[in-house]
Amino acid sequence: MNEIFNKPYEAKEFEQDIYRQWEESGYFNPDNLPSRHDKGPFTIIMPPPNANGHLHAGHAVFITLEDIMTRYKRMQGYRALWVPGADHAGFETQIVYEKKLEKEGRSRFKMDPKELYDEIMAFTLENKKYMEEEVKRVGASCDWSRERFTLDPDIVVEVQKTFKKMFDDKLVYRGSRTVNWCTKHQTSLSDVETESVEKIDKLYYIKYGPFVVATVRPETIFGDVAIAVNPNDERYAQYIGQEIEIENPNGKLMVKVIADEAVDIEFGTGALKITPAHDNNDFAMSQKHGLPAVVVIDQFGKLNERTGKYAGMKIAEARTKVVEDLEAMGLIEKIEEYKHVVPTCYKCGTTIEPRLLPQWFVKMSAQGGLAEKAAKAVEDGRIEFIPDNYRKIFLYWMNNTIDWNISRQIVWGIPIPAKVCDDCNFGTAEDIDICPKCGSQLRKDTDTFDTWFSSGQWPLLTLNYPDGKDFKQFYPTDVMETGYDLIFKWIPRMVIFGLYLTGEVPFKTVYLHGLVNDEKGKKMSKSKGNVVNPIDIIEKFGTDALRMALVVGNTPGNDTSFSESKVKGYRNFANKIWQATRFVLMNSEGFDDTREPQLTERDKEVLKEFSDMKENITNLLDKFMIHLAAENAYHYFWHTFADVIIEENKERLKSENESDRHAAQHVLNTILRGSLKFLHPFMPFVTETVYDNLPGNDGKMLMIEEW
Repeated sequence: MNEIFNKPYEAKEFEQDIYRQWEESGYFNPDNLPSRHDKGPFTIIMPPPNANGHLHAGHAVFITLEDIMTRYKRMQGYRALWVPGADHAGFETQIVYEKKLEKEGRSRFKMDPKELYDEIMAFTLENKKYMEEEVKRVGASCDWSRERFTLDPDIVVEVQKTFKKMFDDKLVYRGSRTVNWCTKHQTSLSDVETESVEKIDKLYYIKYGPFVVATVRPETIFGDVAIAVNPNDERYAQYIGQEIEIENPNGKLMVKVIADEAVDIEFGTGALKITPAHDNNDFAMSQKHGLPAVVVIDQFGKLNERTGKYAGMKIAEARTKVVEDLEAMGLIEKIEEYKHVVPTCYKCGTTIEPRLLPQWFVKMSAQGGLAEKAAKAVEDGRIEFIPDNYRKIFLYWMNNTIDWNISRQIVWGIPIPAKVCDDCNFGTAEDIDICPKCGSQLRKDTDTFDTWFSSGQWPLLTLNYPDGKDFKQFYPTDVMETGYDLIFKWIPRMVIFGLYLTGEVPFKTVYLHGLVNDEKGKKMSKSKGNVVNPIDIIEKFGTDALRMALVVGNTPGNDTSFSESKVKGYRNFANKIWQATRFVLMNSEGFDDTREPQLTERDKEVLKEFSDMKENITNLLDKFMIHLAAENAYHYFWHTFADVIIEENKERLKSENESDRHAAQHVLNTILRGSLKFLHPFMPFVTETVYDNLPGNDGKMLMIEEW
């Protein structure tokens, strides 16, 4: 027996050396796998972690789940490819860097764009190195020779080619529409980059000629162009189509009364003031009714020169002053408290200010268009969701989508390869210098792509679409495993681009995991001080213990709670594997595994139960019930093998009956070696270490043994 088993298992003594052996073997690369691996490709594209900081518990979950899938398929004989990557993460990384600049007393708004870009690139590449080392610490058996970064030059070229193709296909257009604007970060955001927050605001009832309108935004009164009522509201039928005079603190104004089914008769007085430039719903209504849009709030959230004495005031201050003046004019009928949902910037919490801005949009909702094709692919069963209820969520999102704003007013990202006209807002992806609409000089667009525009093409780009060998061999991929929060943000983009560019779905199965909360079920956040650093946990308890704690009890699509006590329990399990191995090896002297054993009926029963357990774990993994597979593997090894079978055979191992002793040795060695195989995807380090030190293995690697 190898003397390393004479002391308790200490993960930190073995893990990094084992990972180095895996890397040096070359078997993370499917091109290097032995000839037994002939069942065809199995491919997972890693959701690329942001290259702007360290891993968190959520990263450890997806790495563990995807590694389990990859190791399982590799052992089954598939040419398993798991492609790692790193995301430049556009807006999110720029915010991280802006915080660094603030601490240094600098501002991105006072920097040359190229200087800022170069600084962020250096910062990101440095953090990328740390992040990738941490991915390795969690045991990821991904092919590092194929690692990609979303700003690799060839990827940038392909992303820009896609934009030009979509422009030529009339799927991308430039238009002036209200967009979600963050006044702090000075950029537009898509709907999925905002968070809805319930707030209590004042609801002001303002006298508008013969009407009383209810609004939470009296400061936008200077941009009002109409009053809208429901066509079925008999109270206002006589006014529909008329122009009426209203008063505001800057004087009198003529507005049109329009009828629209979108007006809720029950809200307020059933009459709404319409401010197209500063409300998304009002803008949509103005487009339908041919109304102008009057901008009265600037990009910094201050009232502009059109508002007279209020110019330069921030929104909150202007609201107070306008209400005071309206009250003095006798135009406020009443004020109520009003609970409503307000969109905020998902990174800083600033209330979103709808802003009329020329931007690039992807046409999503046209009949027979991108969203409809994505929905049909799912309806036809070409993509399976785990859990299945997310299929309905995906379809709802696709069936109720709006055109996607892909312009970002930030430096850090892939530049939009277009030219724009500042005089008429025309935009083109063609190589021309003069605006064909107004004759002005075009300039290069300085906006960058929404990060989801590039990451939406990730399954294609990582496999070297369109002409690469990997693309031809490994696309479409098998599984996209990611967090359920990305059902709105990332999953639809990948399906859309996959279908648009190749006619094929990018993956066959979408596996969605939940959030990792603290042990009390509370969301982890730095402000609460309850964030778990997976590397700290690994240092304390070992990688295998962390992986099991993150997987057992973690059902697809649901949040899971994390506690150190749970990890500690699985560290003890790793040591149990070690001790059981030690016992079996100590009692296997003279064992000849080539000799046919004389099995008892109980031996046959035990081996049949073991065979059934292997089949059960296989079936669970095939159904992506990973949490149950891990739990069953754990319980079988500890509570059946160690607690029952080993105990039952202790006396037989001392028997004078050599044939009976040999049968007992056969049973224990068979179950030990077989258990190491079905435990390996979940606990790769301790199982590989044990396997490496079993007699007769002579350099064999468990990671490529037959499942």
